[in-house]
Amino acid sequence: MSGEDMEAAVDPQQQLLRPAYQRRFIVLMFLVCLFDFADRAVFAVVAQPIKLELALTDFQIGLLQGLAFALLYSILGLPLGRLAERASRQKIIAACTALWSSATAWCGFATGFVGLAIGRIGVGMGEAGFLPACNSMVADQFPKNRRASAMSVIMLGTPVGVLTGSLVGGFVSGVASWREAFFVLGGAGIFVALLVLVAVREPRRGLVDGLAAGPKAPPDFPAFLRTARRKPALLFVIAGGSVAGFGMTSISQFLAVFLARVHDMEVREAAAYYGSISATFLALGLLIGSFGTDWLAKRDARWPAWGAALGLCTAPFIYFLAFNAESRLTAAALLILAGTTLLIFYGPTSGMIQNLLEPRMRATGIACFALLYTLFGSGLGPPFVGFVSDRMASAAFGSGDFHRVCVIDAPPAGSALAETCAAASAEGVQSALLICVCIFFLAGLFYLLASRTLNRDYYDPAAASDGS
Repeated sequence: MSGEDMEAAVDPQQQLLRPAYQRRFIVLMFLVCLFDFADRAVFAVVAQPIKLELALTDFQIGLLQGLAFALLYSILGLPLGRLAERASRQKIIAACTALWSSATAWCGFATGFVGLAIGRIGVGMGEAGFLPACNSMVADQFPKNRRASAMSVIMLGTPVGVLTGSLVGGFVSGVASWREAFFVLGGAGIFVALLVLVAVREPRRGLVDGLAAGPKAPPDFPAFLRTARRKPALLFVIAGGSVAGFGMTSISQFLAVFLARVHDMEVREAAAYYGSISATFLALGLLIGSFGTDWLAKRDARWPAWGAALGLCTAPFIYFLAFNAESRLTAAALLILAGTTLLIFYGPTSGMIQNLLEPRMRATGIACFALLYTLFGSGLGPPFVGFVSDRMASAAFGSGDFHRVCVIDAPPAGSALAETCAAASAEGVQSALLICVCIFFLAGLFYLLASRTLNRDYYDPAAASDGS
C-alpha cells in the first residue's frame, strides 16, 4: 500500500483531494452550472414570442428577467449562504437544482404575467443556493493558487448553459412552442440534481488548508461584518462585481431581443446568434480572466483586481461599436470581443473573495456578493433597460400610443405601420443598451480601489493558526 493510500485509509476525506475525485466534482458542478444558466437563457431567447403571445411590454419582460428572478434570489441567498457554513453543501446544491428546474417547467404552463412571475421567482429561489455552496466546497478542495481556475472551469457551464438554453429554446419553440422549451430544460435539470445527490461527497471545512476539524460552528454574521470592515479590498471587490452585474445582466437578457429587432432576425436565428455569441465570450472571458490573472498574480497578487478593472474600462468602447454596427457578422464579432473583455472580471472576483476570507466565512462572502450582484445587477438592470427601451421606442414612434398600436393591436406584417413599429422598437432597445454599458466605468473604479489593500487583506492560514 502506497503512502497516499495509507493516508486515505486513515482519513477518507483525503480521497476528496485526489485528482480523479476532483475531476468528477468539477464535471458535476459544471453540469449544475450549465442548467443554472440554461434555465436563464431560455427565457431570454423566447422573450419576443412570449411578449407577442401575452401582449407584454418591454418593462414587464425586464421585470420577469430581472426583479421577479432576483427578488427571492437575493432574499434567500444570504440565509442559504449561512446555511452552507453549517449544513451539507452537497444536499443544498441538489435540493436547489431540483427546485429551480421544477420552477422552469412551471413557466411552460403560464398564461400571463403573474404565472410567469411565479415561475421566475421559483427559479430565483433555487439558484440562490448554488454559488455560495459550490464556492465553499471548491475552497476546501483546491489550494489558494487554483481556486479561481477551478471555479472558472465549473463556470464554463455558463457559456455552455447559455448555448444549450439558446439552441434548445430556439429549436423547440420553432417546432412546437416556447412552452415546451421550458418543459425540456426543467426535466433535464431534475435529473442532474439526482446525480449530485448520488455522486458528490461533502468535504471537511478547511480540508486543503490542513485544518483538522475547524471550529464546531461558523462565526456569526456580525463577526463576518467585522471581518469585512477590516478588509476594504473585500468590500470594493463585492461592490465592483455587483455594479458590473448591472450592465452584464442587462446585456445578456436583452441581447437576443436586440438581434431580433435591430438585425431583423427570426426567433430561431436570433437564438442561434445569441447562444453562439454568449457562449464564446463567456468561455473566453472566464478562461482568460481566471487563468490569466492566476498566472500574473504569481508576479504581483494585485493582478486579479487590475485585470478586472482593465477589462471593465475597455468593454464600453467596444460595445458602442457593436451596438451601432450595420452588419450582422461585424456586430457578432464585436459583441464577442466586448463580452470577452468584460467577463475578465468574473473569475478573479470569485477567487479574491475566497482568498480574502477564512474557510468558515467563504460561503457567506460569496452569498453577499451574489445578493448584491443579483439584487442590483439582475434585479434592477433588465427592468432599467426595458423601461428606457419603452420610452425611447415611444419617442421614436412619435404621436400615438406605441404599445397599444404596435404590440396590443399588432398591425399586419409588411404594412407601413408595421415597419414604423419595428424601427421604433429597434431604436428603443439599441439606445437603452448604449446607455447601460456606461456603468462599467464605475465598476472598474471599484476594482482599482480594491487593489490598494489587496495584499494586506488576503487570508493567511499560517497566521490564523498561530492566532488560535
